[in-house]
Amino acid sequence: MTLALRRGVSAADTDDGMVLLDETTGRYWQLNATAAFILRTLLDGATPQDTARRLGERHPRLTAERTAQDVTSLLTALLDARLAVRT
Repeated sequence: MTLALRRGVSAADTDDGMVLLDETTGRYWQLNATAAFILRTLLDGATPQDTARRLGERHPRLTAERTAQDVTSLLTALLDARLAVRT
């Protein structure tokens, strides 16, 4: 599974993460630095499992269960909000 932003959704980096804009609805979503890292990694083609592993490498104090949960939670939220699609 790979991930892409839905057509009409744009992303902009910020000093502390990323902002997503749904150009259809005009709604913004602000992502903190960790969520932005997860999204970038998924958009670059990494699997959710690989993304969780990379997140754990960046934050070694987090357990594997926690990183997997964080990736799954963000992925679910992005798909539910129709900001991203599976490709």
